[in-house]
Amino acid sequence: MGANSSSISELPENEYLKRLSGTESISENDPFWNQLLSFSFTTPTNSAELKLLEEATISVCKSLVENNPRTGNLGALIKVFLSRTKELKISAECQNHLFIWQAHNALFLICCLLKVFICQMPEEEMQLHFTYEEKSSVTFQADSEDLIEELLCCLIKLIIDIPLLDITYEISLEAVSTLVVFLSYQLYHKEILRHSISHKYLMHGRCLPYTSRLVKTLLYNFIRQEKRPPPGTHIFQQQSDGGGLLYGLASGVATGLWTVFTLGGVGSKPAPQQEQSSPLASQSLLLLLVLANLTDAPDSPNPYKQAIMSFKNTQDNTAFPSSNPHAFQINFNSLYTALCDQQKSDQATLLLYMLLHQNSNVRTYMLARTDMENLVVPILEILYHVEERNSHHVYMALIILLILTEDDGFNRSIHEVILKNITWYSERVLTEISLGSLLILVVIRTIQYNMTRTRDKYLHTNCLAALANMSAQFRSLHQYAAQRIISLFSLLSKKHNKVLEQATQSLRGSLSSDDVPLPDYAQDLNVIEEVIRMMLEIINSCLTNSLHHNPNLVYALLYKRDLFEQFRTHPSFQDIMQNIDLVITFFSSRLQQAGAELSVERVLEIIKQGAVALPKDRLRDESSL
Repeated sequence: MGANSSSISELPENEYLKRLSGTESISENDPFWNQLLSFSFTTPTNSAELKLLEEATISVCKSLVENNPRTGNLGALIKVFLSRTKELKISAECQNHLFIWQAHNALFLICCLLKVFICQMPEEEMQLHFTYEEKSSVTFQADSEDLIEELLCCLIKLIIDIPLLDITYEISLEAVSTLVVFLSYQLYHKEILRHSISHKYLMHGRCLPYTSRLVKTLLYNFIRQEKRPPPGTHIFQQQSDGGGLLYGLASGVATGLWTVFTLGGVGSKPAPQQEQSSPLASQSLLLLLVLANLTDAPDSPNPYKQAIMSFKNTQDNTAFPSSNPHAFQINFNSLYTALCDQQKSDQATLLLYMLLHQNSNVRTYMLARTDMENLVVPILEILYHVEERNSHHVYMALIILLILTEDDGFNRSIHEVILKNITWYSERVLTEISLGSLLILVVIRTIQYNMTRTRDKYLHTNCLAALANMSAQFRSLHQYAAQRIISLFSLLSKKHNKVLEQATQSLRGSLSSDDVPLPDYAQDLNVIEEVIRMMLEIINSCLTNSLHHNPNLVYALLYKRDLFEQFRTHPSFQDIMQNIDLVITFFSSRLQQAGAELSVERVLEIIKQGAVALPKDRLRDESSL
C-alpha cells in the first residue's frame, strides 16, 4: 500500500504488505509504519469487487498467519494503532488530518486482517496470534496486559470519546465496524456461543465501566442518522458513495451476523438491503443489538442488556436504582422520532420491539404519546407489504402490535385518530379512516395472505390475538373494516366446509380400501375450528362491549347472516353463538317491521335506534360463556 493509492490487482505484490506479512520482525518504532499507513485506496463499490479484494489478499493473509508466530507483526501493528489513538481527541480538536488518517488506516488493516483470522481459525488460536512477539525477544507476552482486551477497550473509548466531526466520521465508523467483526465468531457456530473470549472482555474487566456510555453513544448514533461527509471533506480518497472498504467488509460480516441473529441460520434468505444513508447509524444499531443479545455470563447478567432495559428519559428526575450501575438518560422524543422514521429496516424494528418489551420507561412513554400514528402506520406498512419482507420482520412487527394492543388506553385512542388518504393501501381508496380500523384491515389482510401462502399457524394465532385484544374497544368501525371482518369469517367458513367434505369423502373411501393411509383431516378440522372460534369471540366481544358504537359491524353481520346458521347448533360454537344469534334475530326483526326496499342509510338508522333499545342485560357477558 504505502503513500500511493493501490488498486486491488496490485495488492499481492505490494512491497509494504509483503514486508508486514513476511518473515522479518518490524519494531513498533520502525519508520516502516509511517510508510505503510500513508495509503489511500479505491473503494470497492459492489460485492464482486469485495470478493476480488479477498481473493487478491489471500496470499498476504496466509503469509501473515504462517509468519506471525515468529515475527509478532500483528501485535506490533495493533500497538502502533493503540499508541496513535492516545492523541486522537487532541488531533480532532486541532484538525490534524494526517494523524487521524494514519490511525484510521491502521484500524482499517487490523479489521481486514481480523476478519480473515476469524474466518480461518478458532478463537483460541486467534488469541495466540495477539500474544506473539518478535522471536528475538520472547515468544509470548508474559507480563503485559492482554492485547485483545486493550484493543477492545481502545475501540470503545474511541467511539464514546472522539467527537463526531467530518474528519473523524470514518474512524468512528470503522471502530464500530471492528467491534462487529470481533463479535462475528457466532457466524461459525450453529449453537449459541456461550464462552467467547471477546464476550468475556466486553462484559467484564476494563470494558465494563464503559457499558452505559457505549450504549448511549450507539443509540445517539442511531438517533442522529449522520450521513457520511461529502467527498471533499474526507481525509483520504473516497471514490464513490458506496462506503469505505472497511465498511464494505464489516457490513458483509454484519449481513451474515444479522441473518443468524434473527434466528434464520446461515442459509436463510437475507433481508433486502436498504440504502444506507447513514452507515454509522446502521452499524451502531447492529452493534447495539448484538451486544444487547450476548448470552448472560454464568456469574453475571449481560450489562448491555441491563443498560437497554433501564435507561430513562432526560426529563425523568427520579433517582436511578442502586442495583443497576449501567442506567443512563437519553432524549425519548428524539429516540421516538428516529424509531418512527426507520421502520423500513428490520434492525430498527427489532430495537423497537426490545425497547417496548424490556424497557418499561420507554413503553410507558410511547403509549402516552398523542401521535402514535407516526409509529403504528410504519408498522402496518411492514405487514401490508408482507410479500416483500422477510418473515422475521413481519413477526417482529406483529409482536409489536400485540404489545401495544395489551394496553386499553391504546385500544381506545387508535379509534379517535383519523387518517387521510392512505396511499399505500391499494385494495380500496381510503380517503378517511381511523387508525384502529386501518389496523384491523391490515391484520385481516395478513391473515388472509397467510391462509393462501405461508399457512403459518402461529402467525394466525398472533394476528387473531391482536384483534382479540382490541375487540372490546372497537369504536366506529369503518364500513370496509366491518365488511372485512365478516368476509374473513366467510372465508374460514368455506374452508371449514371444504375440509369437512374432504374428511367425509376420505372416510367413505377408506371403507373400501384398508391399505390407503388417511390424511389427517381431523387435525386440519381442529385447527380451522380453533380459528373460527377466535373470530366468533372477537365479534362477540365487540357486540357485548360496544354494540351501539359499531352500526357498520351490525350491518355487515345482518348482510351475511346466513353464514352463521351452520354454527348455531355446532357443539364447538353453541355457547359463543348465543349473543351473535340474539343480535341477528333482534335487528332482523326490527328491519322486517320497517318494511322492504330500505336504503343503506335507513338500515343504519334502524340499527342505531335498535342498539339503544336493546337491553344490555340480554347480552351475556363474554366471561360467562
